[in-house]
Amino acid sequence: MNATSNFRAVFVGVGSVVLSIAAGHIRAEPTPPALQLEAKIPLGDVRGRIDHLAIDLNRRRLFVAELGNDSVGVIDLKERKVIKTITGLKEPQGVAYVPSSDTLYITNAGDGSVRVFKAGNFEPAGQIDLGSDADNIRVDAANNRVVIGYGNGALAMIDPTTRGKAADFSLKAHPEGFQLGRSSGHIFVNVPSKGEIAIVDRAVGKQIASWSLSNSGNFPMALDDESQHVLVMFRSPAALGVFSMRDGASVASLPSCGDADDVFIDKKRHRVYVSCGSGFLDVFDAQGGTYRHVANIPTVSGARTSLFVPELDRFLLAVRANTGEPAAIWIYRPTP
Repeated sequence: MNATSNFRAVFVGVGSVVLSIAAGHIRAEPTPPALQLEAKIPLGDVRGRIDHLAIDLNRRRLFVAELGNDSVGVIDLKERKVIKTITGLKEPQGVAYVPSSDTLYITNAGDGSVRVFKAGNFEPAGQIDLGSDADNIRVDAANNRVVIGYGNGALAMIDPTTRGKAADFSLKAHPEGFQLGRSSGHIFVNVPSKGEIAIVDRAVGKQIASWSLSNSGNFPMALDDESQHVLVMFRSPAALGVFSMRDGASVASLPSCGDADDVFIDKKRHRVYVSCGSGFLDVFDAQGGTYRHVANIPTVSGARTSLFVPELDRFLLAVRANTGEPAAIWIYRPTP
């Protein structure tokens, strides 16, 4: 009886490898990466910095803030191609799809405006002038508000029905990444130039607390509602900081890739995904309220903005044009 006819394979997981035992031979096979590259969607002739991403789930359309091009690209994720480019913008930084009004909001750093477009045909539907540096944007679906960070230190609450400012919350300096607490009514805001996280109470209508930070460059943020943790990525030194949502107490600090600009939580797998301009994705395990670094995945220098879409179970990375690498959206499939 030869080895071929007697072939059988047994796969045994050991650490980060799989041992394959076949016909008396053992070989090590690496396990799939936590994020597996599935496809690349070219953005066309897009140069310079790419900022944040947003999605219209019903139409399966991805919006890409092409800051260096003064444009926003619209991608059909089913066809995996660009179907529209919105031009005439002024350094677009943030994008958001608002389901209640079926509109696309685009914030512009260059002139402080918020441009509004109909999401079906991309016709202009209004403009809100905030004054300067309109930046990050979040949709508060529960209260039908669009929240925008702007200027020398403020959050604007926009009513998508009237497309007017419903409220304004003052901060000590320009806000970067911020997140809306679900049950507390609080907004957690990174204010890097002041070295703090600001806590805004929507009911009171003002900042009620601040958490001083030992690291600097706190730009992206995510909230882990299950463990009641605030996750913040620092740039100096590069690290993931985890804080108690209740009082700001430090829970964990782990080294990370550099120049992070987006961080997301995969609740299904209890993971944290980070995109870094240094040319890497970092993956952290977040089981039981504790955190552990599990993967460092090479990408492209400058690819620091991203979007995790739980409904599609995909992680989307914005890759700016580099030597030998055109501007594109890289699609990753989490494993297993």
